[in-house]
Amino acid sequence: MENVNFKEKIFLFLLYTSLLIGFYFEENLNSGSYLDWVRAYNPVLKDLSKDLKNTLLEYESYGQRHSPVYIIFLSFFLKLGLSFDFIRLIHLHISLSLILVFYSCLKLKFKDTNRIILRILALSIFLSPTFRSLAIWPDSRMPGLIFFILSIYFFLKFLLMTKNQNKFAWYTLFSLIISSYISPNFSLFFIFFIYHFFQKLRLQEFLSLILFSFIASIPMIYYVFFLDINFITAGKTPLGSDGIATSLSFNISNKIMIISSIILFHLIPVLYFLLDRKKLISFFKKKIFFILISFLILAYFFNYQLTFTGGGVFFQLSQILLNNNLIFFIISFFSFFIIIYLSSLHKDNFILIFLLILSNLQNTIYHKYYEPLILIIIFILFNNLDYKNFFSKKINLIYLYGFSFFYVFLRVFKNIYLI
Repeated sequence: MENVNFKEKIFLFLLYTSLLIGFYFEENLNSGSYLDWVRAYNPVLKDLSKDLKNTLLEYESYGQRHSPVYIIFLSFFLKLGLSFDFIRLIHLHISLSLILVFYSCLKLKFKDTNRIILRILALSIFLSPTFRSLAIWPDSRMPGLIFFILSIYFFLKFLLMTKNQNKFAWYTLFSLIISSYISPNFSLFFIFFIYHFFQKLRLQEFLSLILFSFIASIPMIYYVFFLDINFITAGKTPLGSDGIATSLSFNISNKIMIISSIILFHLIPVLYFLLDRKKLISFFKKKIFFILISFLILAYFFNYQLTFTGGGVFFQLSQILLNNNLIFFIISFFSFFIIIYLSSLHKDNFILIFLLILSNLQNTIYHKYYEPLILIIIFILFNNLDYKNFFSKKINLIYLYGFSFFYVFLRVFKNIYLI
């Protein structure tokens, strides 16, 4: 059992209490989380608890864009006679395991780093508006994220172990499959894991993993494509009642520009400490022509609309202040440069950024899809960043917490004055 000092216990108690207070007063920092729970989750939860089979066969008609797997799990509690609020409370405490798994990953990757610093970093998740909203108002994204980070934990074990690698490869795959059934967008990260398995495992074991993955995917493939219950595009966003916002979109310009700007936003409090500034400037000078031409091409094909909803902080800010994309384009240029630079540092970084962009199939791109995911994977999966510099000073964590409080303030301000 780890030794946790009294100050840490008080700090943890305050953060946990803040989440319970948010639960009691129905905090809704992401603004749409409450409506999603009331309009999209409650009706299907009720019907699943009464008639599982027919509700699954008619699932698309509920306009629910999330996998039914976790909703089925919650419906069992409703069938037992528990109230919706009690189910929310159960979900809230399940959500807390995200922080525990994240901390476990940090301990594996940064064995020589002060455990207190790692715990404080993990506890910063308490201040994530998306974590708070999706913990208070149940959403499949949260348990999907938990199992995805658990798959990363086993993957780190796989990389570190010289013995029993096969076991941890299977644990990684099992966790990812569960994550993908709960939140299908995480399924694309199979590419990242399988790339490493191919390099380190014997061919027979590697092929066994591939075969098992294919077999495990058959029920979902059958459900979506053969029974034609395509819940992915079934929902309608508040301002996209014509269905455009929720349709599938393969406009790569929209995805790269918006998702890179979201990545940059979440890296603001840590980027200065994680990057070598001399190398960054040198890379910019060498690649400026390529970056500029590529960005201009992306900007030419960019057509994301405010009516789609979402778009991230910088896109929304540009629309609110100027009613155009000028501010967004300026910031997006630098965010595009940052993801190019990060990708150049290691092939794993490139694969991860590529999959982050590819994982959003819908036209609508929301901040909640990448928070707190970005912060978590930048620390536990990215390579060749200056982590030692970040962890060398405790004040760097104060910057992270300060930014988190600022982001919470922005969310409160937006909910009160702009929505």
